[in-house]
Amino acid sequence: MIQFDEKTYFYLLLLLPAMVVLFVLVEFWKKRMQRRFADTQLLKRLTPSKSNFKSSLKLIFVLVGLSLLIVGLVNPKIGTKLETVKREGVDIVFAVDVSKSMLAEDIAPNRLEKAKRLVSEIINQLASDRIGIIAYAGQAFPQLPITTDYGAAKMFLQSMNTNMLSSQGTAINEAIKLASTYYDDEDQTNRVLFIVSDGEDHSEGSTIDAVELAVEEGIKIFTLGVGSSKGGPIPIKRNGVVERLKKDAQGEVVITKLNEDVLEEIADNGDGEYINGSNTDEAVEFIKEELNQMDKKEFEAKQFAEYKDQFQWFLGAALLFLFLDVFLLERKTRWLKRLNLFNEKNIDE
Repeated sequence: MIQFDEKTYFYLLLLLPAMVVLFVLVEFWKKRMQRRFADTQLLKRLTPSKSNFKSSLKLIFVLVGLSLLIVGLVNPKIGTKLETVKREGVDIVFAVDVSKSMLAEDIAPNRLEKAKRLVSEIINQLASDRIGIIAYAGQAFPQLPITTDYGAAKMFLQSMNTNMLSSQGTAINEAIKLASTYYDDEDQTNRVLFIVSDGEDHSEGSTIDAVELAVEEGIKIFTLGVGSSKGGPIPIKRNGVVERLKKDAQGEVVITKLNEDVLEEIADNGDGEYINGSNTDEAVEFIKEELNQMDKKEFEAKQFAEYKDQFQWFLGAALLFLFLDVFLLERKTRWLKRLNLFNEKNIDE
């Protein structure tokens, strides 16, 4: 397992192609000036010891040296030992609504982006809890199984959009049923499900049945409301530009509103709480306190340990190549000249 301390130094590698281009331009300019000064054959006789390849070799040494120096600045570390550690936490699943109504911009920048920010901020407050992510609209789709890898969770979270599920509508019951299969630890005493939604539900009454079954399995259901009671239209965009607003069968513009009643009913029956997500800081702080009050279950997790710095190897190799560049002269080496590896005798003749 490899880690990098200062990844921003990798951008310095972009300087290397620029150095190559500059070298080619300088060499072209030098040859042009030499042709103005004297005939090519005459120049070869005037400078018989000048090597035709060592300038390129010196450039290679410099490029390799600088590349190794940059990698050294990044400071790669290698995990030398995989060990099992004991952790305590709660199993948490986030079910995020990705239906078209989440595109409404009654809360900036839109409901879906607000939902993703809420989940991301909650993850930032976690320490050793395990998390999973579900996307749902007309059906539910597993986005990330239970894991302690918060970095992967945020990556999958940011990739979520309203086009990832072909089945539209909003079936909260499907999300709850899928979430029930996520908890792989039968001894886990605290299982938490966060439903992040605007409250639209087309499950036709079966949602509460799904909630009751989840509660029987020891799952607490919290709901996070995203949107406003005033509501707003649903923009249909292409390349970030609004083409039209979504309309119903009668040709009227659809106005979608935050349905807090549905979310409150789900939370009440799910032994949890309803949280209005309009104020991110307040919502995250409330959830943090709720999770801290829950009993933590101990579980095992494997992780790399004893990371050791490796920068010294790269810096040493970099200094070696830069040292060779300094002491490598652009004149022919006698023993190489005798070997004629680069066919320089024929060139001189």
